[in-house]
Amino acid sequence: MSTATRSVSYSCGDERFEAIAAYDDSSSGRRPVVLVCHAWGGRDPFVEEKAAKLAGLGHLGVAIDVYGLDERGVRRTGSTPEECGALMTPLVENRGELRARLLAAAEAARSLPEADPEKVVAIGYCFGGLCALDLARANAPGLVGAVGFHGLFTPPGLGEQAPIAAKILACHGWDDPMATPDSVLAFAKEMTDAKADWQLHAYGNTRHAFTNPEANDHERGIVYDADADRRSWEALRDFLKECVG
Repeated sequence: MSTATRSVSYSCGDERFEAIAAYDDSSSGRRPVVLVCHAWGGRDPFVEEKAAKLAGLGHLGVAIDVYGLDERGVRRTGSTPEECGALMTPLVENRGELRARLLAAAEAARSLPEADPEKVVAIGYCFGGLCALDLARANAPGLVGAVGFHGLFTPPGLGEQAPIAAKILACHGWDDPMATPDSVLAFAKEMTDAKADWQLHAYGNTRHAFTNPEANDHERGIVYDADADRRSWEALRDFLKECVG
C-alpha cells in the first residue's frame, strides 16, 4: 500500500479553505470518505495523521478546515488557548455559519474522484466532535455516520431538528470537565428525540482530549489516556465496518 496526500481547495461564501486528502494510490476506484474535523487549534498534524491512518484502512481520509485562509492565503490556526478560543468561539456562537462551512467541506470531499459520495462518515476531536455531530444534525448529503471523540454536545439551536439519518457514536471521557454528565444526558435525550441510531461509549476515570498524547494539563482536566485512546479507535473501526463495510 502507498498512501498519497494532496490539498483540496474549496470555498464557502467569501471564505477560502484548504483540506488534506489521504488515500491509497495503489488501488483504484471509489472508496468511503471519512471527514476528520479538527480541534479548536485548527487543521494540524494530529488530524492529518488520522486521515492518513484511515487511508491505510481503505478509506479516503479528508482532514477538513473550518477556519479558512487569511488574506495572505495562510491557514488560520491557534497555538495558545487565547488564539484557539478566538478562532473557535465565533463559530460556536454562530452555528449556522459553522454548518455552512461543514457542508461545503463535505461537498468538496464527496466531489473527489476517489470518493464514494454516498458513503461518508464524519469524525472529530473536541470542537471537531461537535462539528461531526453538527453534520449529522444537518443530515449532510451522503452522510451515514458521525463520531465524536471527547466532543462537545451542545445542540445548534437552529430550529426544529429533523430526524437524524446517520448513525451516531460518541466516545466520551466520563470525567471530562467540558462535557459534564448533565450534558451527556441532554445529548442522549436529543438523539433519542431525533430518532437517531446512537451509541455512547463512556470511559471511566478519563478526562478531556484523551486521544491526544500531548494532552497533559491536569489542572484543566485535559489528559491523554492510552487505554481510552486504544479502545475508542477500535470502536471507530467497528463503527466504520457497520456504516460503510
